[in-house]
Amino acid sequence: MAQAHNAGTLPVELEKATLEGKNKLLAFWLFLGAECVLFGCLFATYIALRNQVPDGPVAQELFDLTLVGWSTFLLLTSSLTSVFAVMALHKHKLGALQFWMAVTVLLGFAFLMLEIQEFLHYVHEGHKFTSSAFGTSFYTLVGTHGAHVIFGIVWITTLILQSFKKGLTTVTAPKFYVAALYWHFVDLVWVFIFTVVYLMGKVGH
Repeated sequence: MAQAHNAGTLPVELEKATLEGKNKLLAFWLFLGAECVLFGCLFATYIALRNQVPDGPVAQELFDLTLVGWSTFLLLTSSLTSVFAVMALHKHKLGALQFWMAVTVLLGFAFLMLEIQEFLHYVHEGHKFTSSAFGTSFYTLVGTHGAHVIFGIVWITTLILQSFKKGLTTVTAPKFYVAALYWHFVDLVWVFIFTVVYLMGKVGH
């Protein structure tokens, strides 16, 4: 297979150079469609139940926009680094691709650490999964997103490790490209969570 150092003989868009690669991209877009339906249902459920708090703290009392703001900054920055990774992919620079993907993983991990800290604080304040319909819908929505972040971290880390052995080819390139698209989707969902859950919760509307 052609490796990254043979850049002069490789097409610019390695991820679309073969029929298999194109099929992977198509399948991934279909997968994202199903994911949109999933999160759409979770958002609708949360909006319907967010004011159902018979006892315990409400969103205005709980949410710390400073902490959530830092989490948002980390995740959006990771989206930028994944863009740099795709740019390196198109230039057939395996080392740069590995570096920017690794930075993306580290930023995603830092986001998760802040989210765990946030959840522990909420539990201490009495905001638990079973404490109210608000708690159940909140942890289901935000927790599902967190699970997607974990999956993305594991996925990208695996690709980075494999790339040291397999290099950058028309087989490995679509995997990196799809992983970057997935990460953008995860970041986009968080933008909606930040707006619908945290900002709307803080202003009380």
